[in-house]
Amino acid sequence: MTRFLAPLLAVALVAVSSPAFAASAVGLWVTIDDETKKPRSHVKITDEGGVVTGKIAKLLNPSRPNPTCDKCPDEKKGKPIMGIEFIWGLKQKSGKDKPTWEGGKIMDPENGKVYDAKIWLENDNTLKVRGSFLFIGRTQTWYRLDPETGERVSK
Repeated sequence: MTRFLAPLLAVALVAVSSPAFAASAVGLWVTIDDETKKPRSHVKITDEGGVVTGKIAKLLNPSRPNPTCDKCPDEKKGKPIMGIEFIWGLKQKSGKDKPTWEGGKIMDPENGKVYDAKIWLENDNTLKVRGSFLFIGRTQTWYRLDPETGERVSK
């Protein structure tokens, strides 16, 4: 009996310790409009070399076709909002009770303002996103999407 259990235990330990099974903000997320409470956009979060960034992957019901970031700063000004990197420079912080990424920036494409950013996982499929300046800020809740279907992943 033990000769059958040992291989299964070894596979289970590798699977649990594998980075693919670690809680991660990487993936496709749906944002929710603060006022209407309806889905607003899809955001793709990536991690390259330990630095997390976010780009707008899809706009849901934009106010005009192919909107551009007219009020964005620097090289982002006038660029299409779709595909724009609006979260950058986040790094995972250890010692937190939930997986957390801090130290980067988030930009509001509507007004071009840039804020300090912090994101953390409430659970595997719920991401909290906070933009702040000094002690003033706001937090949004985003929900994970299945990258193949675009449907919201349930808990």
